[in-house]
Amino acid sequence: MSEQDERGGAAPAGGYDVVVVGSGPVGTAVARELADRGPGLRVLVLEAGQAIGETPGGHVKNIADAAARDAALAALPASRDALPGGRPARPGTALVGTPAMPNAAISTNVGGMGAHWTAACPLPGDDEVPDFLDRGQFDAALERAAELLSVTTHAFDGAPLTPAVLRVLGGVFDGPGRRPVGPMPVAVRREADGQLHWTGPAVIAGDLWDRPRVTLRTGTLARRVVVDGTTVTGVEVVDVATGRSEVLAARAVLVAGDAFRTPQLLWTSGIRPPALGRYLNDQPQVMLASLVAEEHVPADAAGLGSVPTSVATTPGGGAIVPLSGVSWVPYAADRPFHGQVMQLDASPVPLEPDVTVRPGQVVGLGWFCRKELSADDRVWFDERELDEHGMPAIRIDYTLTAADEESIAAATVEIRRAAAALGRTLGEPFSMPAGTSLHYQGTTRMGPVDDGTSVCDTTGRVWGTDNLYVGGNNVIPTATACNPTVTAVALGVLSARALLGRLAADGSPVDARAVPEGAQA
Repeated sequence: MSEQDERGGAAPAGGYDVVVVGSGPVGTAVARELADRGPGLRVLVLEAGQAIGETPGGHVKNIADAAARDAALAALPASRDALPGGRPARPGTALVGTPAMPNAAISTNVGGMGAHWTAACPLPGDDEVPDFLDRGQFDAALERAAELLSVTTHAFDGAPLTPAVLRVLGGVFDGPGRRPVGPMPVAVRREADGQLHWTGPAVIAGDLWDRPRVTLRTGTLARRVVVDGTTVTGVEVVDVATGRSEVLAARAVLVAGDAFRTPQLLWTSGIRPPALGRYLNDQPQVMLASLVAEEHVPADAAGLGSVPTSVATTPGGGAIVPLSGVSWVPYAADRPFHGQVMQLDASPVPLEPDVTVRPGQVVGLGWFCRKELSADDRVWFDERELDEHGMPAIRIDYTLTAADEESIAAATVEIRRAAAALGRTLGEPFSMPAGTSLHYQGTTRMGPVDDGTSVCDTTGRVWGTDNLYVGGNNVIPTATACNPTVTAVALGVLSARALLGRLAADGSPVDARAVPEGAQA
């Protein structure tokens, strides 16, 4: 463990310029932007958990040895038992524990959920993009987010069945005014060993944790943001292992926990805008599988070999299979779904004994639905019961409306059509329990004015404060269907640049040339 990772290290005299709470993709991206553009800044990133494996923020699926990966995951906080209608939490995550959203999960480790995610990075489109943002600045931030995440559409260029899958899906869904079906933008990199590796926040960080003015402090829980009037002066933290608490001085704070714990920290700190925790947005998810028809299989695919139909997991427990591919049916306002079509190396359901499949011939289709936004869908905090860290317990109110049920029904019809066009439908479409998507949004949503329907402004600054910011999927204010990570990182980039502008105006050691034109204080 590096010097920057040691718990309980002394804070610099005068405290920090910026404290970032949370080391997930957005927290790490904000810290990276601050350090790159303001090299004189003292930046602290707080993380309640520990690193998984040797690389802080590395993606767990990049740990090639299965035993080492399992041991690293086993060292994380234990998952809770599944609630009725739910399922056990995915390895490395823990269920929040609420019947309204039985599969809602959180992750407490360096990199947050970014150490576990599937790395899909589709760009938002149409009314998924907030109409009050400057589109030029937002598009530039999306470009920077894609760079930080190492997003590419070429990871599976060699997958021999992908052109057929794209051609079939394009024939079904392409149309005037719609973005065409294409390869899914994914956050993966081809490393020196020639293999594809998943992007974790370690990729976003680069050499960040080795820089002398940047500190990653693990095993340290942020318990309260300290506020004097409208100004944040620091963060009260507690060492998870020893229980020792202290207050760390800061000139600005950005909280990028997650959609549950970011509003929890603000609530506990007495910062309670009317919209805090409200407009919780999950994405209802419909799943189905299909076997690509032989008529779509290229003649030269015969040499690919086959895999036993009894095999139902990816070899290596998560290694990227370059013979497979991921295709994208983009969201459109006239069809408010986002389609993710993953070619598999084996069938997820049993097939007849005499059936063999080539890698990529079985596809898993996942349709994510846009959910109707409601202030009544919310996360709230029960001060009568405390969690294991002495914070008010997380509670969730969440209901599917009649419009949501209609959307799920329409997505079910559409996913059937896609599966049938590809070939032989395997099984029946099914809806996943609420919370399965892990795409929780809206609980600290941004807005153009302080009218009670948002928590922060368009730079992420919390209403009624001078120097408190929020980041993460929870800042996204729109009803979306696409995976939110690249959008959330882009909004984090805008927040980091606004912070640089504010600190420069306050006389902080920031190179004025590093502050983008138009950055808001």
